[in-house]
Amino acid sequence: MSSVRPKLKPAIPKVVTGWNTQTGRTVYLTAQEDWSEDIADAAVFTGDAADHALTFAEEDQTRVNDPYVTEVDENGQIAGREVLRETIRAKGPTIHPDLGKQAGNA
Repeated sequence: MSSVRPKLKPAIPKVVTGWNTQTGRTVYLTAQEDWSEDIADAAVFTGDAADHALTFAEEDQTRVNDPYVTEVDENGQIAGREVLRETIRAKGPTIHPDLGKQAGNA
């Protein structure tokens, strides 16, 4: 079941994200309806396509938990009011840059 989060207007670009069921790592829905730990692989959706992608993710909870949409810009870069939270989820902790994804610790 998806967490309750503020609704984004249909025209706002967004990606679908959640947590990998087996590892707990942040993942993003790709255009091939697969999941990637790299936000650069995420498909960017608007309008009804975003609703359909979220519905797919909610039904795919054997591979992903708590899917939701988050705002990005047209290039798939994190944007909107949750920039800090989503940047941490995408890149790793803000302290100790020697740890987390930004240090290559997959």
